[in-house]
Amino acid sequence: MQGLKRLLAQRDNRVCADCGAADPKWASANLGVFVCIQCSGIHRSLGVHISKVMSTSLDEWTDEQVSVMAEVGGNAAANAIYEAHLPAGSRKPCPDSTMEERREWIVRKYEYQDFVKPTLRLNSTNHSSHYRQSFRQEEERPSSTSRRSSMRHLLSRKKTSKNSPSKSAAMVEFLGLLKVRVVKGTNLAVRDILTSDPYVVLNLGHQTAKTKVVNSNLNPVWDEEIMLSVPSGPPVPLKLQVFDYDKFSADDIMGEVEVDLQPIVAAASVLEEAMEDQIDDPGEVQIGRCLATAENALVSDSVIRLVGGQIKQDLAVKLQNVESGEVQLELEWVPLAQ
Repeated sequence: MQGLKRLLAQRDNRVCADCGAADPKWASANLGVFVCIQCSGIHRSLGVHISKVMSTSLDEWTDEQVSVMAEVGGNAAANAIYEAHLPAGSRKPCPDSTMEERREWIVRKYEYQDFVKPTLRLNSTNHSSHYRQSFRQEEERPSSTSRRSSMRHLLSRKKTSKNSPSKSAAMVEFLGLLKVRVVKGTNLAVRDILTSDPYVVLNLGHQTAKTKVVNSNLNPVWDEEIMLSVPSGPPVPLKLQVFDYDKFSADDIMGEVEVDLQPIVAAASVLEEAMEDQIDDPGEVQIGRCLATAENALVSDSVIRLVGGQIKQDLAVKLQNVESGEVQLELEWVPLAQ
C-alpha cells in the first residue's frame, strides 16, 4: 500500500480526475484515476469491464493493481489522454455539478472515449453496456510508443459474463432504508408574538413523517429518529419543512429545504461490494465529502463516514424561503438485508 500512498500524495491525485473535488477516496484500478465518491458511483455503474472501482482505504490492493495505477502516472497523465481532444466550449464537471452532468461527462470520457486522440481510440460497434471493442490498427510514431503501452494498461477491460444478472435486474421496490435523526434547530423564525412552537415534517417519495412539537423555543432539540424507505431509481431528495404549531388556525411554515440523498446512496452502492470482501472492521473511515455551496443549502461541508460498518452523514442545512433558521440532521443508511 506504500506505492498507493505515494500516488495519493501526488498533487494531481489530490483532486478528483473528473470533477476536481478535493481529497478523493476512490480509484478506478484499471483506468488509473482517483475519483470522489459521487463520480465513483457513476464509474461503478459503467461496469467493471470499463471501470473497476476500489476504495483507497478499505480494499486490499494487489501489487499488480498498484503497478497499473503507477504506470498510468496519475490523474494528470490519464486526463492528458482521455481529455486530449475536448470540443470547443465543452465544460468539465465541477464539485457541485449535478449527477446527470457528471454522468454525461464520464460516459463520454471513458465509455465512448469522445475526447481521446483518434489514433488511440477504441472502436465500438454500439453504445450498449456490452459493446465490442478493438484497437485501431494504425501506425504510430516511435515517440508515442510509451504512451501506447500506458494506454493499453489504462484501457484494460475485465470482461463480465453476459449471462450473469445485473443488480438493476434484481432491483426490488426500494434501494434501502434511511434512518434520519432530526437533531435540533437553530435560530428559527418567530411566528407567534415572541417565539414559535416548531416541529419538522419529512417527505420522501410518498412517505411523510413528523417530529414532536417543541413549545416556545426558537432553538428546539427534537433528537428524534425517523425511518424512511428509499425508492429505487434516481434518488429523490428528502424534503424537510419546519412548521409552527397553532391550536386555533393553520400551522405557519417556518422554512423548507431539500436534502440531496445522492451522495449517501452512491456511498452505499460503491461500498456494497467492498464490504463483501472486508473481513476486519475498518473502524471509522471518511469515505466522502459534500462541499457547501449556495445551491445545496449546506451550512458547512458534510462528511460521509463509515462507522462500524454503517454509512453515516452529518449535515446542517439552511432553511429556505424564510428569514432565518438551520436544522441539524444525522443520516444513516440501513441495507434492506438488515
